[in-house]
Amino acid sequence: MYFLSWIIVGLIMGWLTRKLLKEGGYGPIVDFVVCVAGAVAGGFIVLVASFPGHGGLVYSTLAAILGAVILREFTGYATHRKRYA
Repeated sequence: MYFLSWIIVGLIMGWLTRKLLKEGGYGPIVDFVVCVAGAVAGGFIVLVASFPGHGGLVYSTLAAILGAVILREFTGYATHRKRYA
C-alpha cells in the first residue's frame, strides 16, 4: 500500500515539475523516473525511521513528496538545467 502511494506521488510530482519548470528537465520519462525514485526513497526512509502506529501512510506520503521535490531540484542544480518558467 505504501509503495503504491509513493509511486503515485512521484508521478504527480513529476507531472507538476514538468509544468512548473520550463526547459529545465531531461525529458518527461527521466523526470518522472527521478521523481518516483525520490518519492520511494523519501517514503522508505520515513517508514523505516518512524515509530510504529504514528501517522504511517500520512507521514510516508508527505516524505515521498519531499523526497521527489528534493531529488528533482538536486538534479536540476547539479546539471545546471534549472530554469524557472
